[in-house]
Amino acid sequence: MFTSFSTALSGLNADTVAIDVVGNNLANLNTTGFKASSVSFHDLMSQTIGSTEIGFGVGTPITLRQFTQGAIQSTLSPLDGAIQGDGFFVVSSPSQGAEYTRSGSFEVNSSGTLTTPTGEPVQGWSTVGGVLDTTGAVGNITVPAGTLSPPAATTSASVDLNLDATATAGPPAATFTSSVEAFDSLGVSHVVTFSFTKSATANQWNYSASLPAGDTTSPSAPITGTLTFDANGKLTSPLSTDPPPVIAATGLTDGAADMSINWNLFNSGVPRITQFAQPSATSAVAQDGGPAAKLASVGLSDGGQILARYSDGQQTVVGQLALATIRNPESLVAVGNNNFQTTALTALPAVGMPGTGGRGTVLGGSIESSTVDIAREFTSLIVFQRGYQANAKVITTVDQVSQDTINLKQ
Repeated sequence: MFTSFSTALSGLNADTVAIDVVGNNLANLNTTGFKASSVSFHDLMSQTIGSTEIGFGVGTPITLRQFTQGAIQSTLSPLDGAIQGDGFFVVSSPSQGAEYTRSGSFEVNSSGTLTTPTGEPVQGWSTVGGVLDTTGAVGNITVPAGTLSPPAATTSASVDLNLDATATAGPPAATFTSSVEAFDSLGVSHVVTFSFTKSATANQWNYSASLPAGDTTSPSAPITGTLTFDANGKLTSPLSTDPPPVIAATGLTDGAADMSINWNLFNSGVPRITQFAQPSATSAVAQDGGPAAKLASVGLSDGGQILARYSDGQQTVVGQLALATIRNPESLVAVGNNNFQTTALTALPAVGMPGTGGRGTVLGGSIESSTVDIAREFTSLIVFQRGYQANAKVITTVDQVSQDTINLKQ
């Protein structure tokens, strides 16, 4: 009879642990990347008295963390990332070494290092000299802060336009002009003007292209030539195999390097200039240069790339997040701050690029929600509460029976 005391006490202890686990789950209902835990009960060794087997109660429950996929939610933070599939972000703890997390809320600290909200550096690869090498060891990801992207001198330009087939050679001769903004090695803007004049020869136009005279220390002669079209308005001369006209500018007044701009008349063999019976008009312009630009923002894109966005609209890859895959994640132990550490039972983590080796993909501008199901947790809470009350009733019953037994002697 007195064994019932310890048996019921073991039940009280087990239900208390289970309620603690449920309480922790509910407390982390809104914790990013949190994985809910469940409890597994097991009975204790029993004794046999004659043909009767009497158990000694229940052991301390085993906590099992469920690494299921959480819901993906979009956020307004450009550095948030969520893992779709298996894997963990890798972070560096100053005292504990590598740790692993499913929480993708990141930020950049004062030194330009990508970190978690609690300050642990996120591991991956950084761009060195404009080159991103993901074959080496992972390390802290350094994001440029307050830097300028250097200017790019224009080396090629193009104009897509139509010249009016009904235009006449005059007098005065029909003319049409178009322009492209180009940049020198210092990032200074120059306007390249393209002029077209109808020739007396059928289906033929004369062209010239030049920079303003004031942009150079001595006037540069414009490049000139002739465009010839067939009866269908297709450019037949120059040919796509001919060298493109070159617009040269030497002795720039701002001290920049001399400019040499290829005028691309064709796009993969297709003429950019046509002659149809429509008003002369420009449909598109393009050039490959740009001025110096300020760093505007840093964001995380799909695939785990860290992109630096500049004021001129250009984007540059400055880093890459790494993911670790662990064959038995249930062996990890939580150490706080949404992080996990390996134990002696944990398989060696394999670190690599997202989307490879069984690793999941990274979705930028998103986070993974907690896997806690509030309905299931409340159901479990009621079950454990009833179990606790039942074991408490056993103790009070055994206590009453004990008192009745003692009173029999009186």
